[in-house]
Amino acid sequence: MPNGFLLSRALLKFQTDSEGLLAELSAVTRAPDGNLWLGSDEFTTLERLSPMGDGVYGNHKTFHLQDFIQLSDNESEIDIEGLDYCDGYLWVVGSHSFKRPQAKGKKQHKDIQRLSEIEHDPNRSLLARLPILNGEIVHTYALSDNKGNTLTAASLKQVNGHNLLLEALAEDEHLGLFLKMQLPSKDNGFDVEGIAVSGNKIFLGLRGPVLRGWAIILEIEVEDAEPGTLTLKDLGGGCLYRKHFLDLNGQGVRELCLHEGDMLLLAGPTMEVEGAMQVFRLEDVLEHTNDTLWGQESGRLKVLFDIPFIIGTDHAEGLTLVPCLGYDDALMVVYDSPDDERRPDPKSIFSDIFRLPKQTNDA
Repeated sequence: MPNGFLLSRALLKFQTDSEGLLAELSAVTRAPDGNLWLGSDEFTTLERLSPMGDGVYGNHKTFHLQDFIQLSDNESEIDIEGLDYCDGYLWVVGSHSFKRPQAKGKKQHKDIQRLSEIEHDPNRSLLARLPILNGEIVHTYALSDNKGNTLTAASLKQVNGHNLLLEALAEDEHLGLFLKMQLPSKDNGFDVEGIAVSGNKIFLGLRGPVLRGWAIILEIEVEDAEPGTLTLKDLGGGCLYRKHFLDLNGQGVRELCLHEGDMLLLAGPTMEVEGAMQVFRLEDVLEHTNDTLWGQESGRLKVLFDIPFIIGTDHAEGLTLVPCLGYDDALMVVYDSPDDERRPDPKSIFSDIFRLPKQTNDA
């Protein structure tokens, strides 16, 4: 599959590169007002950039999540891995993963010990919605005088150091064992990387586990339980989630983005592996009421293009649709561990904008 056609690049200008923010960008979404919202897998903040013209985004502002929703603590990372905008809300999801410390390469015996340790930051089990008003995150605002038409900040209920989603998945025939073993994300453990929202439907892409080459997208719905708290909605017969299995050439999901009723998926290696990344399209994802399994021979799941690959740098992490050079919908990609060539100065970074291939009707 050929590399994607690079339409342009956007220059993202920040006020600061505090603690390496620009090297850790992991999620992006564009709101209807043109603002970009970005997250990092090492922070508990969201960043807003506004369009300045000529492909430049600036007027950087930082929002601290603990100012709007209840976090487990204000210190540990959320590991933000997905953002999406829908119907006045900015949705944010953490990785929900366990982690194994890295070997530092200084003292061998300490590195061996570190590789035996498994850690969990409760903040990683975050799924939250945040009302957006005039480019600002707010606690609440009324769309009309109707009391039932008010947007409010809320997050999925926390239980026993994690949330209701992990509680529901604990006995799942495919995912439960990975959670009980507390298998770290980089060891093909449970790892959310990507969110896409349409109305009541929330899709969560899993980087891992990949089961015999099959990647997984979870589908859930949420509803208000009490002020500031969400619960999982029964999808029918006591089912709290659906699973969609996909043949992504053995790769896991790294990001999701809805486009005209289809799902655009960024796929890449699970575990701590360097490898090529690809963009897929899964057609008609909003139509299903059961678990599904999609192979590429179905004609509904297609590879669109490869993301140019450099070992050690430019790990594609975030996707969002943007208008570009006459195209209403082009695909912006932001990168974790960006190549130095993307950094024209310490506070700026280039993202890529790819042309989406035209859709065809062939099966």
